[in-house]
Amino acid sequence: MIRFFLSILSLCAAGFAGVISQPIVSVDKENVTISADNVELGMSGIIVKHIDKEHSYILKSAVVTKFDKESKTALLHVSDYKELEQDALPSGKWSVSVGDEAVLAEAYSRALLIAPSEEIYHRITKALPSLEWVHPDLFASILSLNGHPTPLKKDFQEMCEISSVGLLYMYIHENLFTIDCKSMGILQIADAPLKQESLQLPFYSRVSDINANWFGAGSSKLKVYNPYYYELLVKSNPTNKAYYNLIKNKEQNLTQVLEKFEIKDEK
Repeated sequence: MIRFFLSILSLCAAGFAGVISQPIVSVDKENVTISADNVELGMSGIIVKHIDKEHSYILKSAVVTKFDKESKTALLHVSDYKELEQDALPSGKWSVSVGDEAVLAEAYSRALLIAPSEEIYHRITKALPSLEWVHPDLFASILSLNGHPTPLKKDFQEMCEISSVGLLYMYIHENLFTIDCKSMGILQIADAPLKQESLQLPFYSRVSDINANWFGAGSSKLKVYNPYYYELLVKSNPTNKAYYNLIKNKEQNLTQVLEKFEIKDEK
C-alpha cells in the first residue's frame, strides 16, 4: 500500500513539473484566453509583454478560472502583479493585449508541505525528491512575525511571495492536497493512507512557539487540525465538486465544513 501511494505521489508531482507558456488569443477586460492541451483550475502564473528579443516586462498576475477540454482553451483572470513592487522605480503603462505571453506554473518546482507530524512530513517529502522543499520552519517564523499561531490564507500567500513557492501540499486525514500557493486553488487530491501516531499544531515544524497578537483573526492557538484546514480550503474552493464529495463522504461529522460550500445536493 505504501509503495503504491509513493508511486501515485511521484505521478502527481510529474503532472505539475512543466511550465506552460502560451500566447494570449483574446482579451476581455480582466479576462484573457489562451490555447492549452491541459491546465487545472486555480493554476496561477503571470502575463509577460516582450518589448524586444532581449527585454520583457511582467504585466499582470493570472489565475485559470475555466478550461474547455473540447476546444482546448483556458480562461484566465488577470490582476495586478505585486510581488516585485518598487515605488522608487518607474512603471510602464502597458495593458494586456493579444500576443502577450501567459506563463503558468512558473514556480511549481518549489513547494511547502503542511503535515500533522514529523513522520508524515518526512515520508511525503522523501517520496517527492524532484521538488525543492521549503521547510515549514520558515512559515512558522512568518506566522510568529504576524502574530498568527493559527495560519490564515493571507499568511500562506505571503509565504509564497517571499519564498517564491508555487505549490502548497496539505496532508489532511489520509488525503494529500496539491494546491496552488498563490490562488489556494486545489489542483489535485490523492489518497494518502499514512499511519499517524502523533499530532503537532498548527503543523509540524521545529519552531517551539509561535507569537500571538492580543486579538484579531489568527491570534488564537489552533486547537484542531483536520476541521480547520478543511474549512480553510473551502474558502478558496467553494464550488469544487471533487472536494465537496470528499468531505461529504468522510466518516467524521463535517456538516459545518459542508455548509461553507456554494454547492448543494440536488433533491
